[in-house]
Amino acid sequence: MQGLEIAERYYWAHGAPMIERRFPEYKGRIAAGLVGDGSECYGFDDEISRDHDWGPGFCLWLNKSDYRSVGARFTEELQRLPAEFEGVGPRKVSEWGQGRVGVFEIGDFYKKFIGLDRVPATTREWRAIPESNLAAATNGKVFADPLGEFTSFRDSLKAFYPEDVRLKKIASRCVAIAQLGQYNYMRCLNRKEFVAVRYAEAQFCAQVISLVFLLNRQYTPFYKWMHRAVRGLPILGEATYNLLLDIATSVAFIRKGRLMEETCSHIIEELRREGLSDSPSDFLLDHAPVVQSRIREPELRNLSVWAE
Repeated sequence: MQGLEIAERYYWAHGAPMIERRFPEYKGRIAAGLVGDGSECYGFDDEISRDHDWGPGFCLWLNKSDYRSVGARFTEELQRLPAEFEGVGPRKVSEWGQGRVGVFEIGDFYKKFIGLDRVPATTREWRAIPESNLAAATNGKVFADPLGEFTSFRDSLKAFYPEDVRLKKIASRCVAIAQLGQYNYMRCLNRKEFVAVRYAEAQFCAQVISLVFLLNRQYTPFYKWMHRAVRGLPILGEATYNLLLDIATSVAFIRKGRLMEETCSHIIEELRREGLSDSPSDFLLDHAPVVQSRIREPELRNLSVWAE
């Protein structure tokens, strides 16, 4: 059984009855689920994951007034729940894993990830938030949300970046991918700068995955899960997963370069299919200014194509 399923079963077995018994007047006001940091929130946990920050637990999300009134009492009651559940537990909490489960005020919970206690309102605010933080703020599962306040915030983030921001990021990724893979990889190899070669390869893979997530209008997760997660995306997901796996496992530098070119060809084909670029070039960098020209906001459109 994976951590997200354990969390949900644990909530319905112990959390929901506790609320019914101890806080009946708040039964229709408390959101519950498991969202945030940790492999279990993505459904990627396995036996290796279970050595830290894993086990029975869930989040309760309260609005500001309710949190002020009963947040501390809810925390006390959570601490009284059984530490073990269906043969699992107690939950192991590492030094860096504090605060992944428990009682949270909705705005404060999201602020931990996006730096705001409200939905981003401007292009500048959206661009300042790391993609992996947005992924963590919108992963997992909400088990119950009778008021809908937590889910409303969550759905606004899951609706993805404003289109101009998405286009700017796609343009920037095109530049980075072309420079790393189609241009500098072989130049570094010819100079026998092998550390630079490895760096270009790793960054190429990261930038490609980010671009594919952008094409799918989904946020790129923490680097540890990027490659695994990209496989499930409908647009270029399976192809990207396999190409990058071949790049990572190949021992032949020249073959890696060819695979990078093939990866870029897939991306260019998709950009044309979606009407994001009509450039005839097979160099991905040439597609970046075309994508950027689709941006409506003048200030963003006029930024350097290299800027994210």
